[in-house]
Amino acid sequence: MTYSSSDRIVSALGEWIAVAPAGAQLPSTRQLVARFEASPVTVQKALRTLVGQGVIESRPGIGTFVRGIRAVRPNDYGWQTAALGSPQHRVPASSAALRTTPNDVIALHSGYPDRELLPERLVRAAFARAARSEAAVSRSPAAGLPELQSWFAAELGAITPTGLTAPAVRDVVILPGSQSGLGTLFRALVGAGRPLLIESPSYWGAMLAAAQVGVQLVPIPSGPRGPNPDDLDRAFAQTGARAFYAQPNFANPTGGQWSAELGDAVLGIVREHGAFLIEDDWAHDFGITSDSVPVAARDDSGHVVYIRSLTKSVSPSVRVAGVIARGPARDRILADTQAQEMYVSSALQAVAVDVVTQPAWRTHLRSLRQQLTSRRDLLVDALREHAPTARLDAVPCGGLNLWLRLPDDTNLLQLARECEARGVIIAAGDDWFPAEPTGRYLRLNYSGPNPSAFSEAARIIGQALTNRQ
Repeated sequence: MTYSSSDRIVSALGEWIAVAPAGAQLPSTRQLVARFEASPVTVQKALRTLVGQGVIESRPGIGTFVRGIRAVRPNDYGWQTAALGSPQHRVPASSAALRTTPNDVIALHSGYPDRELLPERLVRAAFARAARSEAAVSRSPAAGLPELQSWFAAELGAITPTGLTAPAVRDVVILPGSQSGLGTLFRALVGAGRPLLIESPSYWGAMLAAAQVGVQLVPIPSGPRGPNPDDLDRAFAQTGARAFYAQPNFANPTGGQWSAELGDAVLGIVREHGAFLIEDDWAHDFGITSDSVPVAARDDSGHVVYIRSLTKSVSPSVRVAGVIARGPARDRILADTQAQEMYVSSALQAVAVDVVTQPAWRTHLRSLRQQLTSRRDLLVDALREHAPTARLDAVPCGGLNLWLRLPDDTNLLQLARECEARGVIIAAGDDWFPAEPTGRYLRLNYSGPNPSAFSEAARIIGQALTNRQ
């Protein structure tokens, strides 16, 4: 565990605060700098931490003081039950993948890559340039900055086969991240109370967005090689659905990638049924032994609506995504976006386009591929050695996760608790099923911090699985 200078100050001041009377004034920042031989920035960071913990309070122009303990009295919020009524749609609880954890645990649960896998230098420089540009004080066009629209269109257009029409700049709508974008797509293309076909297992955030919109999910079994076209065709015929949400490349959670033949088969089915394929290319930048090849590149008839986020590969602070849609569908998506968000921050869009158009961006992606390869293989080997009762049906060609099948009698809740008690945070697979889970699974993220601890994490998981038998 890293013990920084600010942590040291927080610890020392915490001991003093614990015995100090309420209202006692802390030494000034200058005095603390001298006492701890730290910079003013470090001292201020420590004070902000203590303020966040609720043990001190700052009075501008006066000083910082120990907070008094306020008596807690019970509040009766029962009146809100009648005022709110029953919820129209049951929204799933937040996934374990969103949990924040202390630095002294081995975190395999997160949905985001570790900071060291991000192009931090490029991002910081882009934010500095954006702060000095017109983007910092201007409003973006409703569909997005033309430069960023052009980049998304050109990226997909570069792999569009000869004979098909590449997407135009006008076909692109910029959204504030893919999670918001999925809600927009489900409202605009499906609508409340209507069926949406979805791979099972699938991204929990898509299920959350569907629940918020009121869409009825229809699960289509899917695995490392994608869904069975016959199952998809039958579901379209039986339900009358007009959209299928899928992740053809490096699916979350399975890591699966469709073959070109499956992509063509699915494209033929959605065309036959007059439907949409909502293609989520969330892991476009995370190829390892394969590249992401979007189905959207092989469709110019408007049947594929393509969404591609930059948040995970650029920075969690740059919540920007692009949707490529053609025809009236694009207009409905734009109208919904305007109704929900009005526009996306010009500054964030400027940062995004700055980063991805730098020559160093391609260099970063090559380095990222090497790092993901190393991390994936390290965790795979550790699990095979220390957790032999867990089965990995396929080593993913890209993405951030391993989808691990456990013995059918595994109690996932107990397993997660035992692993956490021993310092390993895992994500139970139930969150990724739109209906009842078809087995016991773990989704383990190999892009998280401290890959040197993967072997220890696998050993703890293996021992916990043995203890459950």
